Order: sequence, then structure tokens, then C-alpha cells
Amino acid sequence: MPSASLARRAAHLSSVMPASNPDDKIAFDSGHAFPGVLPDLTSEAADALSRFRAETLQYAPRAGLPELREWIAAHMRADGSAVTAANVLVTNGAKHALDLVCRLTLDEGDAVVVTSPTYFSAIPIIRSFGATFIEVPQDKDGMDVDALARLLDHASAAARLPKFIYNVPDFHNPTGVTMPLERRRALIELAARHRVLLVEDSPYRKVRFEGQPVPSLKSLDTDGTAVIQLGTFSKLLAPGLRVGWAAGATDVLARMAQLKSDAGSCPLTQRVIFEFCAAGRLDAHTARVQEAYRAHRDRMVGAMQRELPEVSFQVPNGGYYLWLSLPAGVDGDELARRASDAGVIVIAGSRFFALGGGEQRGRFIRVAFSHANLDEIDEGVRRLAAACHSLGTSTGAAAGAAAV
Repeated sequence: MPSASLARRAAHLSSVMPASNPDDKIAFDSGHAFPGVLPDLTSEAADALSRFRAETLQYAPRAGLPELREWIAAHMRADGSAVTAANVLVTNGAKHALDLVCRLTLDEGDAVVVTSPTYFSAIPIIRSFGATFIEVPQDKDGMDVDALARLLDHASAAARLPKFIYNVPDFHNPTGVTMPLERRRALIELAARHRVLLVEDSPYRKVRFEGQPVPSLKSLDTDGTAVIQLGTFSKLLAPGLRVGWAAGATDVLARMAQLKSDAGSCPLTQRVIFEFCAAGRLDAHTARVQEAYRAHRDRMVGAMQRELPEVSFQVPNGGYYLWLSLPAGVDGDELARRASDAGVIVIAGSRFFALGGGEQRGRFIRVAFSHANLDEIDEGVRRLAAACHSLGTSTGAAAGAAAV
């Protein structure tokens, strides 16, 4: 269990950090890290620019620094995945890894399966390759695998199987839900039966606040070819360093490496991260991140229950976000505009649907609890509630917040 001192420190940092937005708008829109948990990398950076300068100021190997790849592979083995450094390709964050998967697999008109809703930044990446989308509904346990089975059976009969299935199974962005083990096994079996690649986007896996981790899709990939896992140091360590990875079959990664337009990802930032991790600092940092973001989540949940009891949401066990279901008659796009005018920035839920919005899909917004401090969370929710009530909702309507 995390120490009480860590919890107190996280709460203190969240209270004293200054407001981040110069025009006094509180940012609930993006998955930025909380400034109070960004690590001090001064020593690692100094070493990278002095002792390792012959490496870090040169071009990097396409696949990434060998030592970092070894560390990532060991990190994944500790999480249950049977991988070696040969199964790891270092990228400029997880979105770069997704872009490389698309470059490798997609031709104009190919189909990709995504959840409804899905991570909004993945949509334009996939669409830029001329792909079409197959949306699969999800519930409190994530992607509806039975619905996916029917869709794949139909696509197989028409000889139009998708090129890959994209999913965020841990603390899904935007909904926050985590797929249980039996559903993950069913998803793996279904993808293997149809020979469709699974792309597991896993940025939040270690940002867990309570409960036991569920085996990753990659750890359930017994022959090592069914799943490409996308990982990143952005959500746990430092997003500005832009270091992520793809983990998959060696022949697939070799072809992805050849498609890297950067030739090789920045060796300086790779070395900084490796030295931090190799020194054993990551475990304590992870505990600090978990404590801080748990405090942020709890503060936002409490504020929503107090200020906006008419919205409903599933309380996530980790990650960065709440996915708010709005009362009847409240449009998420209009609420996002009103909220911005009121001084708080949120993202309309319609942006998370690959096939576009609509009356029902417009009844959501996503709010991030990661970046704002505790006082900003209280004030931001108060501003959001004022914007929502200006659209005619009643504070007495009580759909409430549904706990997991």
C-alpha cells in the first residue's frame, strides 16, 4: 500500500502548484501531466550530455537504444508478456507507433475496428491513410466482443475483413473502463480465428489507483503474433520527452522500423529515460503518480457529485479521465462552448466517435483530472456546472455518479 506520507505530499503538491493557464481558463481538456509529479531529470540529462554525448548527439539506431529496448522488454516480462529486446521498437510516443502500424498495414479503403467511442487522436491518424471505420459498441466492461464477432463474421463472408482492431483495454480513453480477463481472452480468440491483428494501446496501464491489474492483451498473445502493444513513457513519466514503443513480432517491427521517417528516435531523450529507469527510480515515481492522480480523481468525483448530480459516469480505477453522460436536452458541443466562455475547457464527446456525432452521441463530454490542481478542479467543476445549468438543467435531477 502507498505510504501516508506519499498521499500527503501528493495532496500538498496539488494544492500549491500555480494555475497553469495564463488566461485563467482551467484545463480539463487534455491528458497533460500534472506539473507537480514531473520528475527531476537534471542528473540524467547531465550524464546524457557529458558521459554519453558520443551516443546522444549522434543519429540513433532505427530500433532504439539497445539498453532501453532491453529495459522495456524486461519491464514487459515482469507484466507477463513473453518478449525480448528484439520484440521492441522505440518510437516518438505511442501515436508515432500507431502511425507506423497504419503505414505498414493500411491501403486506401481498408477497414479498421474501433470502439464507440474511441481515443479521438487515433481517429485522424487512421483516417489519414484512407481507411474506413467499423465501430463496435462498448459497455461497462469495454468492447462488446459478441457484437464484434457478428461484425467480423459478416465481414468475413463479404471478404472484407478489417486490417486491425484498435483498443485501449486499460482505463479506456475516453470512458475509463477496463476490460475484464474473460472478455480479453474472447477478443484474442476472435482475432486469431479471423487472423485480424490486435493493436493494444496501453498508455495508462501503470496509472492504477486500486484493484489488481488484468493481464494485458500482449501477455495473452501466446504465439507472439496476434498483438502489437503500443506503450509510452508519456502518461507515467514525462510526455515532453516523446518516447514510446511498439512491441510485437520481430519481422513486423523490422518492417515498421524501415518506415520511420526520423531514421531513429532521439537518442538523448532515450538515454535520459533509460538512466532514470536503470537507477531504480521508476517504482517510487510510479507510486507518487498514482497517489497524486488518485487524489485528483477523488476530488473531481466529489465535485461532480456536489455540483452536477444530474450527470452520470463510471468511476475509473485509474487513468486520467471521466466520461460524463449529460442530462437529456444538453448537447455536449454546446456545453463545451459555454464552458469555455465560463473559463473551463472540456472536450465534447462527439469528437470521440469515428463515424461522427449525432443526437445521442452528442450527450457526452470528457473531462481530464490529470493536469489541474485540487483547487482548480473544484473551481473548474463549479464553472462547468454553471455552464450546464445555463442550458436549462436542474440541480435536482439526480442520475448521479455510478461507482464501479
